[in-house]
Amino acid sequence: MRIDYELLTDLYQLTMAQGYWETGQGDTQACFHMYFRDYPFKGGYAVACGLAQLADLVDTFEFTADDIAYLASLDAPGGGSLFKPEFLDYLRTFKLNVDIDAVPEGAIVFPHEPIVRVVGPIMDCQLVETALLNCVNFQTLIATKAARVCLAAQSPVAEFGLRRAQGAGGGLWASRAAVVGGCASTSNVLAGKLFDLPVSGTHAHSWVMSFPDELTAFRAYAEAFPKNCVLLVDTYDVEQGIENAITVGLEMRDRGERLSGIRIDSGDLSWLAKMARRMLDEAGLSDCGIVLSNDLDEYAIQSIRDEGAQVSSWGVGTKLACAYDQPTLGGVYKLSATRAPGDAGWTDRIKISESAAKLTTPGVLDVRRYFYCDGGRLAGDMVFDVNAGVGAREVIVDPSDDLRQKNLAGLCFETLLKPLARAGETVLAPEFRSALAARERARTGLATLDESQKRMLHAHTYPVGLEYGLFERRRDLVVRLRGIA
Repeated sequence: MRIDYELLTDLYQLTMAQGYWETGQGDTQACFHMYFRDYPFKGGYAVACGLAQLADLVDTFEFTADDIAYLASLDAPGGGSLFKPEFLDYLRTFKLNVDIDAVPEGAIVFPHEPIVRVVGPIMDCQLVETALLNCVNFQTLIATKAARVCLAAQSPVAEFGLRRAQGAGGGLWASRAAVVGGCASTSNVLAGKLFDLPVSGTHAHSWVMSFPDELTAFRAYAEAFPKNCVLLVDTYDVEQGIENAITVGLEMRDRGERLSGIRIDSGDLSWLAKMARRMLDEAGLSDCGIVLSNDLDEYAIQSIRDEGAQVSSWGVGTKLACAYDQPTLGGVYKLSATRAPGDAGWTDRIKISESAAKLTTPGVLDVRRYFYCDGGRLAGDMVFDVNAGVGAREVIVDPSDDLRQKNLAGLCFETLLKPLARAGETVLAPEFRSALAARERARTGLATLDESQKRMLHAHTYPVGLEYGLFERRRDLVVRLRGIA
């Protein structure tokens, strides 16, 4: 699916690029990091996603003749062309030249730690910013929502959200992200084809309504799909629908076939699911599953399960594909270091705003994840500067509260950021592009969290902090830039 990523950007990225080019600053080396500040859905973790699309961005990034012609057509508000012909000529042969490191898709991530690091000429770093944020923000949000839904469900979840998703592109990437987050399948056939995802589906109420009666409709569907027969029983009356499904299920059993399940899409789902289970069991169809759908989210699913309903699988659409209760992740992309071409050392860069929450961290950063060596349970994450390394103390300091510190010395650890691109060429292994491999990575990562960190609300905060030396360096830089004695 070809996307003009070079133009999937905010205009100011291109005007800044012309400014860098014209002032001779385009080759200044820069380091940017993408991260988010707050937990999505008031939870205790996020599931990283969107990195495969970021790799597609790198693979296809070039300014075509059509792109150049469009940019040449843009007028400046004060009159004349917005872009200079010489700059557009430069873009004709422009080749992206960045090194990108990122957490693998499916990795469990937390606020204030880099998900993506981009290093290269400052112009190149700016030109990928908007599309990078578009990829990672949205898909991480959906993957996290899917993880929450699947943790609540404790049985397979199918993503059904395409018809209410935010357009075709949003629907496609939402379906992929939902699978990364834990969904067993999607109803989105194009997403299944493009991303090698399992697809699933039953039938609509219109199928039942198009026949003279419900029983005839069920029999026809069973004959058409004897190995994949799930009957939607709430078109007219759920109890009668279950009775008709039982009739068809018994007929299928006599033919050596099996009714896979029934689906309920309206009403009091918990009460109806319990009634359905009782009726199916009494009829001898204990192997017939129950599928629930209808504007479900993690809270509704948890409530249904808490009431004792036995549900085989779930269909979750609108509130998953649209991240119904939180419209955006709020991830940002910030400059943290620069150096002149040919220089060995980096100069720290930091944003100091009136809001303490928006204070950035300087340096070329990575994340060291500590875990208990005897079982793999996570202990805490350290943000550190790769050029300065980690001090012997191995203490992290909460970036928003310097009195909250944790000693991680003696624990096992791994470094999270992995190479995604070098000099503008992707270096991702196939397993790092696979949504199904990312789903397994997410499942493994979630299992290492404490149960208190996976609560739906008021989750226990996972320890993330700056390496002690980096914390001191940031503090000293703030003091100097603000002129504090």
